[in-house]
Amino acid sequence: MAHVRALIDARQYVLDSDWGEVQPDAAAENAYLEKHSWEEYGAWHLGLTEGPGDETKARYAFVAGDFRRVHRSALIACVYRASEWRHKDVELAAHDLLQHLDATSG
Repeated sequence: MAHVRALIDARQYVLDSDWGEVQPDAAAENAYLEKHSWEEYGAWHLGLTEGPGDETKARYAFVAGDFRRVHRSALIACVYRASEWRHKDVELAAHDLLQHLDATSG
């Protein structure tokens, strides 16, 4: 979450996007992992899944951006999905980041 907040503070965000169209796909995730660590990959995600081992893509959930910028639509999707799946901590964290983004982009 700190990475996402830092990107917002640095104004590295997109306010208007169709998350379904710009959400990273498997190829984008693989390309990112070729040049970055698992820790860096994980910093783009707001939650972890139970079961999958460390250093697997399945371990990370609720991605907040496209590996370059935070997307407002991604944060909205995170709030919605976390609420739907009853992941209260992620829902509240995503909501907090969304509010921070809105206040920053003002």
